[in-house]
Amino acid sequence: MRFVPTAIPGVWAIEQERRVDDRGFFARTWCGQELADRGLEARLAQCSVSFNHRRWTLRGLHYQAPPFAEVKIVRCSRGALYDVAVDLRPGSPTFRRWIGVELSAETGRALYVPRGFAHGFLTLADATEVSYQISAPYHPEAARGVRYDDPFFGITWPGPVEAIAPRDRDYTDTSVEHLQELRGL
Repeated sequence: MRFVPTAIPGVWAIEQERRVDDRGFFARTWCGQELADRGLEARLAQCSVSFNHRRWTLRGLHYQAPPFAEVKIVRCSRGALYDVAVDLRPGSPTFRRWIGVELSAETGRALYVPRGFAHGFLTLADATEVSYQISAPYHPEAARGVRYDDPFFGITWPGPVEAIAPRDRDYTDTSVEHLQELRGL
């Protein structure tokens, strides 16, 4: 695995080192030791998958409130998507900044999203499947989110949002009360 730093410290693109032969290829997609060697979270508590029928489907931007904040490694196993991580840590020098990375089954690239970040994506192809490796169990009572078009963050998406869950569409603009809760991230 190759770890490529992004413009936001702590967020990494993880590229596969494919071993190619006449059958196809083999590549490692997760290695606890390689993560730990870089000071990254190596705990794996849960794996999840998301399937999206249509191009321009948006999921997110989600995070878990403290003390249940989680690390995610997100990979596209079918199709393509634009993956976004938003820094929600008020004391961080990159607070409110976001990074967008195209992930596809073709490239095998993944995104490491640390604690304190909201995560979401927009599909770029029909029948897109996304797999997640997550450091902590899901706690529904801690599930939170910020709206994909909240002007507080100013995310530029590469296309129109045509399918979105009501919950994701209806998050309110970021407020002072919201920022107080984020202090624990």
